Amino acid sequence: QVQLVESGGGLVQAGGSLRLSCAASGRTFSTYGMGWFRQAPGKEREFVAAISWSGGSTYYVDSVKGRFTISRGNAKNTVYLQMNSLKPEDTAVYSCAAGLTVGLVGWSNERAYDYWGQGTQVTVSS
Repeated sequence: QVQLVESGGGLVQAGGSLRLSCAASGRTFSTYGMGWFRQAPGKEREFVAAISWSGGSTYYVDSVKGRFTISRGNAKNTVYLQMNSLKPEDTAVYSCAAGLTVGLVGWSNERAYDYWGQGTQVTVSS
């Protein structure tokens, strides 16, 4: 069992930065692939970024490449999403997720993830 708690969301002006954190409970955190997803009002949830269990591989949706960076600290059971050059279209609830077979099923596939956090709101004003 893994429990995930996100933090770091808030209100920021366009062009600004935020760093989201996802704290995980459970001794086997380091064996899980981790992902960030977001859902804007009236839209479906979409994949944002993912990182392999070792941290050696990362994946991003095209719209955030070069602006967002995902990383993990296995010793701290935490995964981060550094978001720079934020745009109003990045406004959404951001959720982290954990999965054991993400690498096999597909990093952007929601069904590959077994555990989800409650989410944290990110609002980017123009």
